[in-house]
Amino acid sequence: MTFLEPQRLWWLLLIVLVVGAYVFAQNQRREYTLRFTNLALLDQVAPHRPDIRRHVPAVLFVSSLAVLIASMALPAMPVEQPRERATIMVAVDVSLSMAATDIEPDRLQAAKESAQGFVETLPDRFNVGLVAFSSTATVVSSPTQDHQAVIGSIENLQLGPGTAIGEGVFASLEAISSFDEDSEEDPPPSAIVLLSDGENTSGRDIVQASATAAEQEVPVSTIAFGTGAAMIEIDGYQVPADIDKDALRGLAQETEGHFYEAESETELNEVYEDIGSSLGTELVHEEIVTRFVLVAIILGLATALTSLLWFQRLP
Repeated sequence: MTFLEPQRLWWLLLIVLVVGAYVFAQNQRREYTLRFTNLALLDQVAPHRPDIRRHVPAVLFVSSLAVLIASMALPAMPVEQPRERATIMVAVDVSLSMAATDIEPDRLQAAKESAQGFVETLPDRFNVGLVAFSSTATVVSSPTQDHQAVIGSIENLQLGPGTAIGEGVFASLEAISSFDEDSEEDPPPSAIVLLSDGENTSGRDIVQASATAAEQEVPVSTIAFGTGAAMIEIDGYQVPADIDKDALRGLAQETEGHFYEAESETELNEVYEDIGSSLGTELVHEEIVTRFVLVAIILGLATALTSLLWFQRLP
């Protein structure tokens, strides 16, 4: 819990004054009682009451006053809520090596299904975009809240030659920076989820891309596809479908993202669930003044009730 207007808590010094006045009044009452020499009248003027019980209404009153002052400082509790301008770019490697079948039915189809499931789980107010990269990178879908349109775009991804991981990052960053008219001065909270299984063979290198993403404070979470023990046919030749895990891990680490190894469709689903939960909300403070006022009312009623029951008068 926190207070949105903590400077108002200085009013709690009034409690010190109230307590001081109460102690002073009690001392005056004791001195006034000692002036009576007629013991027969003493019990009528200042009847004896249990020491602890006669202080209970005063304690309750001071407590209610303290709670009311605390409510003036606007107490608030941290709560999680969806980010209204949050933007996630999904960058998918569509190079020929994604045709490898070490993940059933193949790497690209597994990536499509998992990416579609990931988009479906995001809050409606989330903006999602799609980038496809092979030898070059293309923004297939600009950030939008039309999640179904993005899901359809994912389904239509096609394979192409080459692998330009760096260009995939740069294309994603460009889409984020042009999200709306406020993006230049007030960039939306954003992240990139990049799926790839190969080495960077085209375009700008990964080091340059990671430096730019880090400078713009956009984390890039990378997912390395496949087991690495796969072959694909290119121009009639069987070539290995290698995975550059070190490059993908470095990209994630440099941008404060996360690196994952997905060697099966089940693992991919878990990866996307983890990313979605970590990016899906932001911490905000919600006022709970009403709760404090309710507590103060209860304490005030308790003050009146105990005073009436024990002393037949209101405090």
